[in-house]
Amino acid sequence: MTILVTGGAGFIGANFVLDWLQHHDEPVVNLDKLTYAGNLDNLASLQGDARHVFVRGDIGDRALLERLLQQHRPRAVLNFAAESHVDRSIHGPEDFIQTNVVGTFRLLEAVRGYWSGLPQEERAAFRFLHVSTDEVYGTLEPDDAPFAETHRYEPNSPYSASKAASDHLVRAWHHTYGLPALTTHCSNNYGPYHFPEKLIPLMIVHALAGRPLPIYGDGRQVRDWLYVRDHCAAIRRVLEAGQPGQTYNIGGRNEKTNLEVVQTICALLDELAPAPQRGVRDTRSGQPIARYAELITHVPDRPGHDRRYAIDARKIERELGWRPSETFDSGIRKTVQWYLDHPDWVARAQSGAYRDWLTRHYGAALA
Repeated sequence: MTILVTGGAGFIGANFVLDWLQHHDEPVVNLDKLTYAGNLDNLASLQGDARHVFVRGDIGDRALLERLLQQHRPRAVLNFAAESHVDRSIHGPEDFIQTNVVGTFRLLEAVRGYWSGLPQEERAAFRFLHVSTDEVYGTLEPDDAPFAETHRYEPNSPYSASKAASDHLVRAWHHTYGLPALTTHCSNNYGPYHFPEKLIPLMIVHALAGRPLPIYGDGRQVRDWLYVRDHCAAIRRVLEAGQPGQTYNIGGRNEKTNLEVVQTICALLDELAPAPQRGVRDTRSGQPIARYAELITHVPDRPGHDRRYAIDARKIERELGWRPSETFDSGIRKTVQWYLDHPDWVARAQSGAYRDWLTRHYGAALA
């Protein structure tokens, strides 16, 4: 048997592929377009591993999808492929519509054609698992209950709107065609191999380089933080025991403000990689710094910035027995240490198109 993973060279997808092959001998066919955030360095440890078959390609390429499905005959398809950076969606929403909406549609159609031709027993066992986000639910007030699976959709950015649209397609393909589909909604992930445009890796990388640590607005936006390996374990469990047609919210039970997160990172770096010992200087003034928190800089808030996300994960805990194993303190320490231990990965991830984009939209001081 085999599973097909789309977007398996990106942050969550690559962590899932690595996690899967740590727990299973079942092969993975990994389809990834290798856009700026897709990184084969994430999968370097699998070089020469016959259980991992990498294919460079787009989920919008129907002919390629049909060929891969017929060639490898997977028992499940897991869709991680997505454009996912809110800031990018604000500056250029079309890519998000093409990948997250049109791409998901073409993937669903290819999978439906393949699934409908399977023998009855294989059809019954087949699963399509769509990985989505809590951002489709919109924003919460400070005293609101966390997002449950029944919360209505209220996306506020082009990114979250495109993910909401893809969720609706998956639901429709289940109810109309009977495709055995599952959808998961995760809170903010963090951990190894996270592309350095997102908050946590960006702060780590910028702090070590003495660059400003930009925090939108007052920094009081709240997110529920989920260690990526916990997310991978949850997805494995949903694939194993989730009920087709159901959605499952996956959260870390770790609500933190953005400012708290950045302050925690600075404190860990002060402990693990003290700025005076590394000779870190503030790139704005050229002066040495004593503590990384000196680099914290508040910048104008971005348009449509949701104030709070929080996940109610009781359904997956109750029905499937999954719970996160990492606290935020344990997970963020592992994450900071990983970035300190992998400077070559960081340097390669920051090169080229990413640096050009960061300079264009945020200015040379942040790039």
